[in-house]
Amino acid sequence: MPERAKVRKTGSVSRLREILRILRDFDIVRGLTPEKLRLLFEALGPTFVKLGQIMSMRSDMLPRNYCTELKKLRSSVAPMPTDEVKRLLFREYGENWHDIFAEVSEQPLGSASIAQVHTAVLSDGKSVVIKVRRPMVREIMAKDILFLKRAVKLLKMVPRLGDAVDFNMLIDEMWAVARQEMDFITEAGHLEKFRELNEHERYVSCPQVYKELSTSGILVMEYIRGIPIDEVSLITDTGFDINEIGKRLAGNYIKQILDDGFFHADPHPGNIRVHDGNIVWIDLGMMGVLSTRDRDLFKRAALSIVNKDVYELETALLSIGITNKKISHTELYEDINLFLMKYGSTNLSELELGKTMAELLEIAKRHDIGMPPGVTMLGRGIMTMEGVMSYICPGANFIQILADRYSEISLKQVDFYKSAVSAFNAIRSAAGKLSETPVYLADMLKMAVRGQSKLNLEFIGSEEPLRKLSGIMNRLIIGIIDAALILSSSLICLTDMQPQILDIPLPGFIGFTAAVLLGIWLIIGFGKNK
Repeated sequence: MPERAKVRKTGSVSRLREILRILRDFDIVRGLTPEKLRLLFEALGPTFVKLGQIMSMRSDMLPRNYCTELKKLRSSVAPMPTDEVKRLLFREYGENWHDIFAEVSEQPLGSASIAQVHTAVLSDGKSVVIKVRRPMVREIMAKDILFLKRAVKLLKMVPRLGDAVDFNMLIDEMWAVARQEMDFITEAGHLEKFRELNEHERYVSCPQVYKELSTSGILVMEYIRGIPIDEVSLITDTGFDINEIGKRLAGNYIKQILDDGFFHADPHPGNIRVHDGNIVWIDLGMMGVLSTRDRDLFKRAALSIVNKDVYELETALLSIGITNKKISHTELYEDINLFLMKYGSTNLSELELGKTMAELLEIAKRHDIGMPPGVTMLGRGIMTMEGVMSYICPGANFIQILADRYSEISLKQVDFYKSAVSAFNAIRSAAGKLSETPVYLADMLKMAVRGQSKLNLEFIGSEEPLRKLSGIMNRLIIGIIDAALILSSSLICLTDMQPQILDIPLPGFIGFTAAVLLGIWLIIGFGKNK
């Protein structure tokens, strides 16, 4: 075995031993309280902290008190020692890191699973924030992902537990998010792109990045002293209208989705600040991306929910998703119809878009319609944003703001001259085809008289009855073959044909044996299809 492979294997074994020791220390066989689960995830390291963060947003998987406790993993992870932070600065910048930073605070502003944030002062006196990646976090998480994948295979052996949650999808999503957040060069690019897309927004900004000082392991940004968006009393004490700020926040998030296709995928209160009445987005490590096509389809889907249009919503869902098998359109149509009937009497102002999207994604999952990562991230982002909105300004409704914004966009995009020309062309084309209709009818009648007409019909939803009919026909044919074998073998027995087995000519013996096997197979088939 190569030396590098031996080292990797040894490291994996030691990590497995460490995980088992931590599980034993927490005595998990005696049960897990919400606080105990949070502390366990912290002790297991960055992978499990990130898993806990994702699970905190999945109230469909865990009771609410567990979700509430796991939310603390977003910002209250045990911090790295100051000496470790200085060692990482030395590793990235060398001995002259003191020439870059005149001062680095010992007390962190925040500590998360992947990185830790400190205030600092540059040599020219500017106040900045430095985001330092934890050591060996990539290597530890890569090993843990392998362990979790193996654990999922074991869970599949337990039918109810293995099928209740798609753990593979959860782990893949967590790893994709973590890899994006671990590369600070990527986050620096996100900050620059976000500033560019929002440069004309009067009340929205993000920290300026010092790209020349940033590396893949350390991110240097402008330090903005702001108030977390959920500190409502502090914001109102400064003289600003929290309802107006909330509406601006929702309007900007909708702009990120519909106009930019580049949105903050984790808009929890800790990532949104208010500074001098302006909204400041921070921690742009995890960003969602939607193509122009996906944005248009999302608009169509949102509008079809408002208009209770089953056909349009089914079309949008199939266009956004990736179909993994043949779709039963009858069942999908029925599920979407029931979904829209559920919200049929709900006013637009009372509709929760995040919850609605989650139910729609569940319908897609039930029909094996896979969704691109940007759409699932969008669903979670909207749910989180609606939670923020309901807390800071309960009177405002996210989907109502979305509908108003959509109406404005639609009105701006209308070109009345082009619309009129398009309508005229459509009418002219239809008139031309209408004039040709008698010719087509005459051709059809001639073909019918000559016996050349063919009629192709497709009965949607008939797949299951046809499959059963096909099975019946197959069994009938096998039964006829079985009877023919018995009859022909009996006729052969009337001869003195050699060789013989048990006084039965060999061809007859083979025929009887085949007939018995086919008969057993038919009986088993009947039992399974009862």
